[in-house]
Amino acid sequence: MIAHRSVRDQVYEALKEQIIALTILPGTALSENEMAIQFAVSRTPIRESFVRLAQEGLVQVLPQRGTLVSLIDRELVEEARFMRNQLESAVVELACESIAQDTVVQLELNLQQQKLVLQQEIVDQMFKLDQQFHALLFAGVHKTNTWNTMSLLTAHLDRSRKLRLLDNYDWRQIYMQHIEILEAIKKHDAKTAKAIMHEHIARGKDDMAALHEKYPHYFV
Repeated sequence: MIAHRSVRDQVYEALKEQIIALTILPGTALSENEMAIQFAVSRTPIRESFVRLAQEGLVQVLPQRGTLVSLIDRELVEEARFMRNQLESAVVELACESIAQDTVVQLELNLQQQKLVLQQEIVDQMFKLDQQFHALLFAGVHKTNTWNTMSLLTAHLDRSRKLRLLDNYDWRQIYMQHIEILEAIKKHDAKTAKAIMHEHIARGKDDMAALHEKYPHYFV
């Protein structure tokens, strides 16, 4: 944990990361006492973190039942996918007009890392690199605040994407689409970049029915 960050923020971010990464599964009961022991903190930052996570729809505080990790809401998944499609298409269009050169270098490095972890099948790291790739695109056109705001509303989508990765480790097409998006940006080809991004974001929609059928206890 980072010393200059508040304990409350550190606990909240660690819990959120575990929920989105499916380290803590949908429907899991969360105990303030157990979490306090796990993080070696008092119950207060745990309780405050639960409140913030509830506001984001990641946990539910239920009378007589305590705090549970929310099930993945398929309607929220599709709403988040719609939002990402609109915003990310706009961002790649901006990137084709002008993107910071140091961001292009970072994107290329990210792709090199993606290739490596794909070969090694490191699921968690591939998921993080995928997120980082998209965050870099927003940063490269000075839209980091847009990315941060959007990320608050895409947690259910992010969990469904992670579940797909865990269920079937085949992200080669996604990796190749990342390469194609960056190449289109370098060529200032907005039409191609937007088309690939649209396909890229929409790709997981076809997987939802299969995931729901296989893991019905994770969805609502």
